[in-house]
Amino acid sequence: MKRKKLGELLRDRGQISAANLQKLFIEQETKMVRLGELILESGLVDKPSLIKALEDVSLVPYVDCGSIRSDREVMQLIPESMAMRLDVLPIRMDQTRLVVAMAEPQNLTTIDEVRFSSGKDLSLRFGFRAEIQKAIARNYTPQEKDLNHKQALPGVIDEPTGDEQTVQFISTSSRQANRDAIQEIQAEHNKRKTPAVRLVSEIIQRAIFKHASDIHVEPQATCTTIRIRVDGVLRELETVPLSIQNSLISRLKILSDMDIGERRAPQDGRFMVSIGKTRVDMRVSTLPTQYGEKVVIRLLEATAPISGFNELGLPPNLAARLLQSLAQPQGMLLITGPTGSGKSTTIYSALNLLRKPAVNVVTVEDPIEYALPGVNQVQVNARAGLTFAGCLRSILRQDPNVIMIGEIRDLETAEIAMKAAQTGHLVLSTLHTNDSISAVARLLDLGIPEYLIASSVSAILAQRLVRKLCSCHGYKDVTPAYAERLKAAGWANPPANIVWPKGCSLCDYTGYKGRIGIYELMTIDEPIRAILRGSYKPDQVRDAARAAGMRRMQEDALEKLQAGVTTLDEIIRVVPMDVQSDGVFEHCGQKLSALFRFCPYCGIARELEELNSSASSLEVGEGVLN
Repeated sequence: MKRKKLGELLRDRGQISAANLQKLFIEQETKMVRLGELILESGLVDKPSLIKALEDVSLVPYVDCGSIRSDREVMQLIPESMAMRLDVLPIRMDQTRLVVAMAEPQNLTTIDEVRFSSGKDLSLRFGFRAEIQKAIARNYTPQEKDLNHKQALPGVIDEPTGDEQTVQFISTSSRQANRDAIQEIQAEHNKRKTPAVRLVSEIIQRAIFKHASDIHVEPQATCTTIRIRVDGVLRELETVPLSIQNSLISRLKILSDMDIGERRAPQDGRFMVSIGKTRVDMRVSTLPTQYGEKVVIRLLEATAPISGFNELGLPPNLAARLLQSLAQPQGMLLITGPTGSGKSTTIYSALNLLRKPAVNVVTVEDPIEYALPGVNQVQVNARAGLTFAGCLRSILRQDPNVIMIGEIRDLETAEIAMKAAQTGHLVLSTLHTNDSISAVARLLDLGIPEYLIASSVSAILAQRLVRKLCSCHGYKDVTPAYAERLKAAGWANPPANIVWPKGCSLCDYTGYKGRIGIYELMTIDEPIRAILRGSYKPDQVRDAARAAGMRRMQEDALEKLQAGVTTLDEIIRVVPMDVQSDGVFEHCGQKLSALFRFCPYCGIARELEELNSSASSLEVGEGVLN
């Protein structure tokens, strides 16, 4: 038998007349609301009778959301912005199922999206839209918005909650067709019509609020995963159903001035986003994968504040030596490290100190990440023939005092930069090397002779970024196995207890908030120049630098560990710790450092006590404190 609809059921039960029902149908077309909501609003049927009819039609039980108070853990399964957008309220866990109240329990798209986002099977209840929205505001607001956290983070936009923040998309395209397309998207966004448009806005708002540096849109076999990189570590933001995957990627490609019809080749683009007073430059890259196009968005805040050396984490003695190098009228300062190690932040901080009315500062960058007033910044454009080397030749005719080169990538750029450093200019640039000693080897590999390096380079700063412990941290007793790991890292006399990550809403329950630099500065003095002019040997350069007082990154990292700024596990994740073997592993006879938790040769755990200590370090905030 065909199941009756709500209007038919109420009419057959004599609870509403055919004439009134017809009027409601006409009114429903103009208001675009559900019939049940309209009947409740009109008062033609009492609420208990309407609830009974809705339960019979939908086969989903009703729940009164007026007095519901959900647990914090349950609320975290569904983001507030999604709950507001879909009119969904998480209520409780029923064994392995998440009990949720929905205004549209028959909407399969909504069910799929909530299931994918929460990672749980659902037990459905229906509720009236107005009741659900009030319950969402009541349950989320005190748990998800901490005013103290906002006061501790000045200048940060509020966490997105529905329609509070208006996202403005700003096109960088010169093509009228794409500008029209973006205006159309903006209009759709304002009208809140399509899920993909709302989802793009929601993802960008949440990423900016969490200080993410990258957004990853990754198609998978059963869903599309959205991940963000915060403090150098990727974390999952949410998952979306496959049904809107193509729409989501197409929106991003249109905004980025890409060809939405081309899905077999990588593409690059960009667009700007304005949220309140915050303007963020979005650098977008697509890559064809097995299940669709992967999109990665780099977030660059053009007006980001420039920090001082002390705020970056440079030790006072190292900062003083670095300032001495910057005070020289000529020479070259190289900042080295892998991608994401904070080189750009350090070099912009140096430029901020150098820029003065009496100094002509010119930069050549790809891309220009931060806008510095009083600095002449040039954007590389390879298609127009504007390369690093080509820009440098022109810059040298612009009477510069200070030249900043975004990155030395080839021999031609390196040669021009070296000669500029010899002819009365202060040159700042970056290299991708592991440490300061390796920077010399990198320049030699590019083809720069030793004598030119010796006469041009004045200092080399190598760095990494490690996550700082959040203010919610606690303390943990140091076990004998963990003490051995600390000793192997260079801490001769470990304490009885040590700071330990715990986790709170401010740090997204990771235990870490923000990052700090780990540094190593090698000043090129006369003994090192003599070695370079002769026959370059890395060990000789390292010994000469150590004799002159250079501290290695490992030592700076250990100092920050002892100060309670970070943890040993975080340091080992970022900084290569050079330690001696502490003996032979009895199971396979191989020599191992105390830092190894498992033997890389046989795969067996070192000791049960150490294994438990190591495992507990990964369970942040779950009973690790003794």
